[in-house]
Amino acid sequence: MGLGVRWTLHGDGKTPAPGAVVRPDERLSWPRTFGLGAQHVVAMFGASFVAPVLMGLDPNLAIMMSGVATAIFLLATRGQVPSYLGCSLSFVGVAATIRASGGSSAVVTGAVFAVGVVLFLAGLAVQRFGARIIHAAMPPVVTGAVVMLIGFNLAPVTASTYWPQDQWTALLVMLFTGLAVVCLRGFFSRIAIFLGLVFGYALSWVLDRIFGKIHSPAGGAEAVDHWRLDLSGVAKADWIGLPSFHAPSFEWSAILVALPVVIALIAENAGHVKAVGEMTGASLDDKLGTAIAADGAASMLSTAVGGPPNTTYSENIGVMAATRVYSTAAYWAAACFALLFGLCPKFGAVVAAIPGGVLGGITVILYGMIGLLGAQIWLHAKVDLRNPLNLVPAAAGIIIGVGGVSLKITDNFELSGIALGTIVVITGYHVLRAFAPAHLKTQEPLLDSGTSAYDEQASKHEA
Repeated sequence: MGLGVRWTLHGDGKTPAPGAVVRPDERLSWPRTFGLGAQHVVAMFGASFVAPVLMGLDPNLAIMMSGVATAIFLLATRGQVPSYLGCSLSFVGVAATIRASGGSSAVVTGAVFAVGVVLFLAGLAVQRFGARIIHAAMPPVVTGAVVMLIGFNLAPVTASTYWPQDQWTALLVMLFTGLAVVCLRGFFSRIAIFLGLVFGYALSWVLDRIFGKIHSPAGGAEAVDHWRLDLSGVAKADWIGLPSFHAPSFEWSAILVALPVVIALIAENAGHVKAVGEMTGASLDDKLGTAIAADGAASMLSTAVGGPPNTTYSENIGVMAATRVYSTAAYWAAACFALLFGLCPKFGAVVAAIPGGVLGGITVILYGMIGLLGAQIWLHAKVDLRNPLNLVPAAAGIIIGVGGVSLKITDNFELSGIALGTIVVITGYHVLRAFAPAHLKTQEPLLDSGTSAYDEQASKHEA
């Protein structure tokens, strides 16, 4: 396949045979391939433009750089790992924390650039030593706890920033999005967040027409009269033009806040590669290090010009599962579409006009879903929280991360929130494990499981 840009035609190029899959090195006819590429863009669209808006970055640049990042990933993995790289939601809390302490967009992208460097180096390490180093340093109990505290750390952003701007719109958008996630089927269920945004956008316009301006906070602490949906910026924006670039700025305090997200990105990449391998029937374990390093390199390039970081997108795994088309040609088509979207400032202005109340309703669900992915990691790995070796560091780290607990080191430096919580989980687990008695290391629970020894013996006898 060379660099992953040559494909053989699958069958007649029209419809795969029943039960057949289109492999990464195959493609359908070019019109169908571009149609699938457009579908992949729509699937990633919701999260990939919500994330930069929540981070205070240019959505046009985010979409454009997601196309560039996808191309880098496909080239690095030689077309063997079909994936779309979009803006990572894991950094939303980091950006909010940095901005709350007075950090600018340049400081945000500088901190995230550092994360890209560490992710790139982690990928090289996995290439050299194998995936076992990830499991040794970050077992599921650690990874799940860090992902959980990253998601739940965002709760105050929704409660204090977005929801108060229009509580009733936020409530209705939350209900609509919840219904869309649960009740819709197939492709539409995977873009439920996007549909919730469209519903909120339209609802805000209707409420403005019926009730006029709303008196509430709008981007600041003081309540003022303002339109829910302000489209003045859309009229002024050009149809064609470059997004706004800016160079990153580096501050140690911001970098330390952002670094814990490396754990979430490694977990996302590992899960993606494993899922694609299972769906395609190919062993991709040897590609894990390459995938992680490629994600890191792509994030470095994106943040170097002022864009957000990127990660492999689970939304697009859903599209592949539904269509059974794993052709990387479709992802190249999606990357091209993303580049074209990025050159339309009018599109960026429409995205930037999303009302705060709408974001309030979306983020109530979205941030909670991010946090609960940590719980899903625990469930999938069968982490035993009855074991104090697992329970204690996870419990302490999550409360520190969610509650924003801080530890003042010097007059000019302190650790808090996500950074401190992650340090407590990782170091706490490994330090406790070093001193723990042998029976805890073998995952034998110390706490009462609610099952008697007689019941256990009975169940074994029945088996």
